[in-house]
Amino acid sequence: MTARTGGTLVVASLLAHGTTHAFGVPGESYLPVLDALHDVADRLRFVICRQEGGAAYMAEAYGKLTGRPGVALVTRGPGAANAAIGIHTAAQDSTPLVVLVGQVGSDAVDREAFQEIDYRRMFGAVAKWAAQVDRADRIPEYLSRAFVTAMSGRPGPVVLALPEDVLAAGAEAADLPCAQPVRAAPAAVDVARAHALLARAQRPLVLVGGSRWDEDACASLRAFAERNALPVACAFRRQDLFDNRHPLYAGDAGIAINPRLAQRLREADVLLVVGERLGEMATSGYTLPAAPLPAQALVHVHPGVEELGRVYRAEVAIAATPGAFLDAIAGLPPLPADRWRERARAAHDDYERWRAPRPVPGAVDLWRIVHWLDERLPDDAIVTNGAGNYATWMHRLFRHRRFGTQLAPYAGAMGYGVPSAIAAKLLYPARVVVSWNGDGCFLMNGQELATAMQYGAAVVFVVVDNGMYGTIRMHQERQYPARVVGTALRNPDFAALARSFGAHADTVERTADFAPAFERAAASGRPALLHLRVDPQALTMNATLDELRAAGRRGGATAPA
Repeated sequence: MTARTGGTLVVASLLAHGTTHAFGVPGESYLPVLDALHDVADRLRFVICRQEGGAAYMAEAYGKLTGRPGVALVTRGPGAANAAIGIHTAAQDSTPLVVLVGQVGSDAVDREAFQEIDYRRMFGAVAKWAAQVDRADRIPEYLSRAFVTAMSGRPGPVVLALPEDVLAAGAEAADLPCAQPVRAAPAAVDVARAHALLARAQRPLVLVGGSRWDEDACASLRAFAERNALPVACAFRRQDLFDNRHPLYAGDAGIAINPRLAQRLREADVLLVVGERLGEMATSGYTLPAAPLPAQALVHVHPGVEELGRVYRAEVAIAATPGAFLDAIAGLPPLPADRWRERARAAHDDYERWRAPRPVPGAVDLWRIVHWLDERLPDDAIVTNGAGNYATWMHRLFRHRRFGTQLAPYAGAMGYGVPSAIAAKLLYPARVVVSWNGDGCFLMNGQELATAMQYGAAVVFVVVDNGMYGTIRMHQERQYPARVVGTALRNPDFAALARSFGAHADTVERTADFAPAFERAAASGRPALLHLRVDPQALTMNATLDELRAAGRRGGATAPA
């Protein structure tokens, strides 16, 4: 071995663990890492972002799409604080992420030096592991542990602080082999118990979600469902785990759930949950199923043993990755599918009826626009979004066909749609990537259009502009009708803004204008933005702004969202 700087050891470790892209904003606190990246630019691309929140979101999206940790490089203090939103998103979304933070030198630690923060305390409650590397020769060890920790069990974020003097110091240390996630396999006796419950069922339902999925696991899910005619629902913002066109697809369990699917969840006598941790959004506030003891016989399969029994008491709890469980249960005899075959067919019919267009106010009809995208986009197109009422149109109407086509924050974080789409396009430049944004959501990370332009990431960005923070306005009108505070927005001309970056742009003020505008954007060969001017009355999919306000004035009467 020959001595290498700590910065070189960091970059060598990233390469050893298969990292192809790192996202960040440069800082003087990790100059040796930046210098080492110069020598490997053909193997490890450093994507320069315009704000660390955008960089962390891009790295999180990388983790979702690849199953391996996305890497964000940020400087100390303000840089780390900006990245916190991506770290929190990775935690709630169960996404593998490694955030490397430049730190003050060891000679100044604990003096509140310039931009100094103890990241073990700052991120200790949200990250799976937060640590500081105080010796250069241990950098490969720490990076290896970071990757294994981020990927194993329930995946999540790891934060490593790297003091300046440690990065500059020379040390002899060997690179470690590429880290692999620890694989959790089910016990045969537990799989048999789960199978026995399903064999006695009259109204079974499968709910899938979470992470640790891949194309093989999704194929195993489809084969298991088809063999046994089992209806499959996908958890909140995990709709790409099962082909939404499939006759066994029952819809998505999340915000504004189809009432018919909610009823099926209540009526199920056996609920098989695979991969999903059963968080608040996926369970309608811990009511579908009811916590902590469900009315249904619950079979809960999750790769993180700490999640089993955390909220819900399952009849059968199985610590396993989705693929390992599905492969194991596939070896058991077929289930008596004739008991529920008709119910499964009816569940998919209910899903399709839920997608049927309804009249909305204004000249731009999001129902028809998303239906057009559903028919037009290829099966491998990647659709991203942040958080807000505007996203419900995409979740309800767009049918995901393949694994790895949906990037949306389970954490409900705004500003996610732009940076996640850029990461997706950089990873898969040949695939169509559509970023679906609200006006408020877009401007939280819209500056990353500059990143898209710099790297030629030809994303089609759609901005749904109704001049308000729509979700909060909806809640205001329901609870405090006509008392509007803090939700009205005075927006820029988004198309003109995009053109100022050098992007292609169009303004859409009629439904009929959308299709040709989208085709022009897709054909432009560069980042493109479509500014959709939407009537503020079209606040939700099922109720107008005035209807929500009227319901609020009736003293608590609820208008559908």
